[in-house]
Amino acid sequence: MISIIIPTYNNLEYLKICIKSLEKNSFLKNELILHINDGSDGTVDYIKNTSYKYTQSKNNIGLCSSINKAAKLSSFKYLLYCHDDMYFCPNWDKILIDEVNSINHDSFYLSGTMIEPNSGHIKYNFGETYDKFREDEFLSKYININFYDHQGSHFAPHLVTKKMWDKVGGFSEEFNPGIASDPDFNMKLWKEGVRLFKGLNDFKVYHFGSVTTRKKTNFTQNRGDRTFLKKWGITTKFFKKYYLRSKTRFNGPLSEPKVTLGFILGYLSCKIQSIFTI
Repeated sequence: MISIIIPTYNNLEYLKICIKSLEKNSFLKNELILHINDGSDGTVDYIKNTSYKYTQSKNNIGLCSSINKAAKLSSFKYLLYCHDDMYFCPNWDKILIDEVNSINHDSFYLSGTMIEPNSGHIKYNFGETYDKFREDEFLSKYININFYDHQGSHFAPHLVTKKMWDKVGGFSEEFNPGIASDPDFNMKLWKEGVRLFKGLNDFKVYHFGSVTTRKKTNFTQNRGDRTFLKKWGITTKFFKKYYLRSKTRFNGPLSEPKVTLGFILGYLSCKIQSIFTI
């Protein structure tokens, strides 16, 4: 079974859709753990009337800190992090667990395929806002709307073992409110020897499009890529292209990047950027 971690920030109507999909479309008896930032929109009262675990902060503490606080309450072997504006398709968890059972080790990072109205892995509009979501139409069509199993996914929703999560220390809180925190988490896994970064075509979610992260907060939104560059010496773009090989077709565990002319020039560019990045 899976511990599902959802950070939320005054996003109740989308959160209700997300929770509804987990209640309706899950195969296993998973546990749901939320971190509620603020919650003055009624989220606290809503969750108090359920059996779900939650942590809470008076103010928005950022995505990374929220995830880490909620994850401390997890009791299952597997952790799945998702956004509060995602709708999970039927048997999503069975698809994941079947994949995990075929791997038979802890060194993996599995993620889903996002269907979004304006971007995502698959662009298909089933409603751009919660009040215009066409659930019945989505459920009748999603299974025939496909991408492919892909390499190097760094997007939520993603699944890792609790053991690996603890080993790398969860999300790095210097990336609050959250920009570039996913590739940073992937880099920490890479440093621990994880090479299986697989996005599953059959594990699909409808994503309204990072509604929470677009909100005005007390954080500066645009420093994540610079933080990654200063921390790791390369850009997120370079990491995703040469290490994760993001969005290319999955053909097995990744290997060390090939040292081509493009790699060398890109690496030198990263080093120059790092020198001049404050």
